[in-house]
Amino acid sequence: MREIFKRVQDSCEMVIETNIEASDAKDMNPWLFSVFLKQDATTDEKYEEFLETKESLIIALEHYDRAVFVGSRLYEGWAEFYFYAMDSKQLDAITSKILTPSSYVYESNVVRDTKWNFYEKELYPSELEFCHIESDKIIFMLEEEEDDLSIKRDVEHYLSFETPSQKDRFLENLDLEGVRFKDEISSDEFDNGIALVKVHAPTQEEVSEVVNELYEKVKEFGGYYEGWSTTLAGKE
Repeated sequence: MREIFKRVQDSCEMVIETNIEASDAKDMNPWLFSVFLKQDATTDEKYEEFLETKESLIIALEHYDRAVFVGSRLYEGWAEFYFYAMDSKQLDAITSKILTPSSYVYESNVVRDTKWNFYEKELYPSELEFCHIESDKIIFMLEEEEDDLSIKRDVEHYLSFETPSQKDRFLENLDLEGVRFKDEISSDEFDNGIALVKVHAPTQEEVSEVVNELYEKVKEFGGYYEGWSTTLAGKE
């Protein structure tokens, strides 16, 4: 399963794609193989060509050398593709066979990374990044329903805690502007949950701001941010 999210690193915003289930192959693939490709996405046609080249490379390496595609990073006009492989000998040859005819400018590198440190530190989402990934999925569903995301409405945000005392202390110190307590909740996944409400537009920018705010606050009390929901504009 691949997930996509954004991360700012060294003042540079990058788009990261991660194979969330890749670590299942960790014990058998100690070699980290990296391909750096100069990306040309100035037109839709060139972007489609880039995507086709990317998938061709992934298929070739996974098929011929049993490498595992673990993710990619896009920033400053470059695309970085990362694989972990059992053996490093054929990786360059397979890559050259795919990329040389394409006229793309590229470089490649292979290092031993038995603990998959690069994957875990540079590609795998943090807890907060997972929250934003799930937010983007909800926003996408709203867009599919042709919702007007600019319209402000009640948005429920869900938090959970390991103990009732953590939850109580959080509520006693809830001082975030525009955020109000709605109800206590529980589910099969967690106990000691609460629903908060804030009026805001479900745009990516506003949702990210609220999620960041609530995530930081709930972590002060040992809790977890569990997600949000809302209704379509005009259908509350």
